[in-house]
Amino acid sequence: MSSGQTAPDPRSAFAALLTSAGSRVLAAAETAPADPLKAATVLRTESERALAESAGEDGAPGVAPADLAGAALTQARLRARARVKFGTRAERMFFTEPGLEQATRMSVADYRARRLAAALGAGARVADLGCGVGSDAIAAADAGLEVEAVDSDPLTVAVAAANAERLGLDGRMRVREGDAAEVDPGGYDAVFCDPARRTARGRVFDPDAYAPTWDTVMDLAARAPASCVKAAPGIPHERIPAGAAAEWISVDGDLKETALWQGLGDGPARRATLLRSDGSPPATLAAGPGGGPAPTGPPARYLYEPDNAVVRAHLVAEAAEPVEGRLLDPAIAYITSDRLVATPFCRAFEVHEAMPFSLKRLRSSLRRAGAGTVTIKKRGSAVDVDKLLRDLKPSGPESAVVVLTRVGDRPLCLVCSEVTASP
Repeated sequence: MSSGQTAPDPRSAFAALLTSAGSRVLAAAETAPADPLKAATVLRTESERALAESAGEDGAPGVAPADLAGAALTQARLRARARVKFGTRAERMFFTEPGLEQATRMSVADYRARRLAAALGAGARVADLGCGVGSDAIAAADAGLEVEAVDSDPLTVAVAAANAERLGLDGRMRVREGDAAEVDPGGYDAVFCDPARRTARGRVFDPDAYAPTWDTVMDLAARAPASCVKAAPGIPHERIPAGAAAEWISVDGDLKETALWQGLGDGPARRATLLRSDGSPPATLAAGPGGGPAPTGPPARYLYEPDNAVVRAHLVAEAAEPVEGRLLDPAIAYITSDRLVATPFCRAFEVHEAMPFSLKRLRSSLRRAGAGTVTIKKRGSAVDVDKLLRDLKPSGPESAVVVLTRVGDRPLCLVCSEVTASP
């Protein structure tokens, strides 16, 4: 930027995207050349034309062509990235960079919204405190709830409001600027809160550094008739309130979040819920009344790897029970069994060879198997996976899965292949 120039106002540039001229430039940005310089040239020319043709119209944007072009190009690229989380909805939505980073994947937001709607009933009033670009509020409104979405950032509020309008949900979703900590949670049937876990320096792992802080969020949740709080999947168990039901949620095996429920007849204190992108029904595993530890034993014919949601929820023993399994080591989440049983909570592997870890022995085993494609999994092992793959130098037409773990202080290596049990 040259001396004397002022930085473009992002709110003005975003407001311009909502006009007919902005829509035209945004449409051009969707098909702009991949090369940034070429894209900028094409879009600036289109912006100049669109702004000139809209001059004098009500709501005509008062922005420079370069600013409108930049905003459109940024938005188009954010939409392309957002398809992973939002599917086809992304094509009609608007985003900010930090808003997209923290936004809930829609399959998770939809699942939570259905739980809220089932417990509260259609038309219940829900406050979304710290709504971001609106993914959770959108899901709640789509489920039939009346949502008031609050965020402290003016640009984010404008983006969330535009998303509600573009998705046809503005009749059930009101967005306003405000401080979440100052909202009276007793004025709603339930509150939802997703505290910000990112700063300019990156992801925040300490709950006390969330915004609002963890204590503030927990106070809001406790004063509401019912609540759901979204927390990081790695939140320490000791930071979970005694009265909350904690639910670890994964999508296709990728652990996404911990949802803390209060006041909804929440059931077990710990549960793991697995969502699938293929549209299959959610699978939930809950802590039982006994909750004793799983037995331990040596490697058997099959090895089960529990989903990360199961592991974080401390439900490995519950996952072992239906497969008649036992743990190789009481502190490590690998289950072994003589039976192959279909279970949504674990991936299954057939064990072809079990041995104390040795590079020489493992290389010989893979050579005998003709394994040129090797996947290495580890829990409780300090082995450098990348270095091990280089040292193994696998070759051949077959594939194998190598599991590195330990029993006590003894390193253990299992050579396996993934299998699928019939339901």
